[in-house]
Amino acid sequence: MALSFFSRLPIPASTPYSTERMNRSGRYFALVGLLLGGICAAVYQLFNMGLPSSVSIVMTMVVSLLLTGAFHEDGLADMADGIGGGMTLDKRLTIMKDSRLGTYGAATLMMGLLVKYVTLVELTAITSMVAVWIVGYTTSRAVAASFISTMPYVSDPEGSKSKPLANTQRPGELLFLACCGVLPALFIGIDFTVMVIVLALLFHVLFRHWLLRRIGGYTGDCLGAAQQMMELLIYLALLMYLGQ
Repeated sequence: MALSFFSRLPIPASTPYSTERMNRSGRYFALVGLLLGGICAAVYQLFNMGLPSSVSIVMTMVVSLLLTGAFHEDGLADMADGIGGGMTLDKRLTIMKDSRLGTYGAATLMMGLLVKYVTLVELTAITSMVAVWIVGYTTSRAVAASFISTMPYVSDPEGSKSKPLANTQRPGELLFLACCGVLPALFIGIDFTVMVIVLALLFHVLFRHWLLRRIGGYTGDCLGAAQQMMELLIYLALLMYLGQ
C-alpha cells in the first residue's frame, strides 16, 4: 500500500484498502525510498555507460519523476503556493488544494530541481552515485514521514488531495521508520551518519515549528515538501562531508 501511494509501480489489484491499513503502512515509507533509490542508482549506472555524467543525472531525474508521478515535487510546489500566497489559514489551505501552479510554487520547484541537479553533478566527481541515490531517497522519506507522529493533520479530509495518507503513527512504527532511514548512511561512514542524524533532527524541529506557526500542523503537501527539502539537505551535506 505504501508503494502504491508513493510510486507509480504496479501492485496487485486485489490489495485491500482501509484507513487503518494506510496508517500502518506509514512504517514502510522509508523502504519505498530505498527501492526507488535503488532503481534510480541502477538507471544512472546504465545511462552513464554511454553518456556523460551530467546527462545521466538529468535522465535519471526524469525517470525518478516518472516513478513517483512527481508526487513529492507537487507537494513542494503546492506548499510554497499556499503558504507564500495565503494571508490566512483558510486561504493557505485552499490554495494548497488548488491544482493550478502559481508563482511561488513554480519558482520553488524550479530552484529545487536546479539545486538537486547541480549538487548531484558535483557528487559524481567525488563518490559512487549508488550510495548517493539510496541515502537521499531513503533518509528523506523517513524524515518526512516522522512529522506524522509530532503534528496534527490539518487538511480538510473531504477536500484534500492526499486524504488517504497515513495520519497516525505508533512509537514502534516511528522507531522502525527511523532505523530504516539511518541504516543506508552507514555505508558512507559513521561520521556522516551522525551528521545526517543531527541534520535530520534539526530540520524536523525547525520545519515543524514553522509549519505550526503557519498552518497549525501538516498536510500531505507539507510532507512532500519535507521530503524534497531533506533530500536536498542530504546531498549538500554529502558534498560538504566528501569534499573535506
